[in-house]
This record gives sequence, structure tokens and C-alpha cells, in this order.
Amino acid sequence: MSEQAVTVEQQGTQVQQQETYQVVSVMSWLLYLIVMSIPLVNIVMLFVWAFGSGVNKNKSNLAKASLILAVVFTILAIVFSIMVSSLIGGLFGDFIV
Repeated sequence: MSEQAVTVEQQGTQVQQQETYQVVSVMSWLLYLIVMSIPLVNIVMLFVWAFGSGVNKNKSNLAKASLILAVVFTILAIVFSIMVSSLIGGLFGDFIV
């Protein structure tokens, strides 16, 4: 069931209710980008915007998507670094005393 359009049955007829969200302003998006460029603050604010109440749904969804991408890229970076370190260790392992 979509959160944008919710179908409700009332007395045998279907009435479609449309949930509308306030448009996020350009200044709000600029503030979002500035906050995301500050180390450690960005992680805290992503959780606040993703799971906090009273946050615009658009900003909340963007924060959730950003958290998911951060987790995926962190896992990929760990796997890639293990692979590269194993390769370098295999190539130069004989030279290390």
C-alpha cells in the first residue's frame, strides 16, 4: 500500500485520499547539503532526519537512502581493502622479514 495514495472503503464505496507533503525549499536543501559536509554531525543528523518525527517525508526518505548507501559502500570498501591487502601480501610476502 502506497503512503502517497491510501484507499479507504467507506459504506461500500472507495474513496481515495491523497496525502500531500509540504515542498522542501531550496534553502532547506542547501542547509541539508552544508550539514552533510560536516564530519560526524552528518551521521547524527542523518539518523535524526531518517527516523525523527515531524520531518518532511521527502527529507526523511533521502536520509534513509543516504544511510543505506553509506552502509553498502562501507561494506564494499572493507571487502575491497581486504582483497587488495591480500594481493599485496601475496606478492610481497617473501620480502617482508
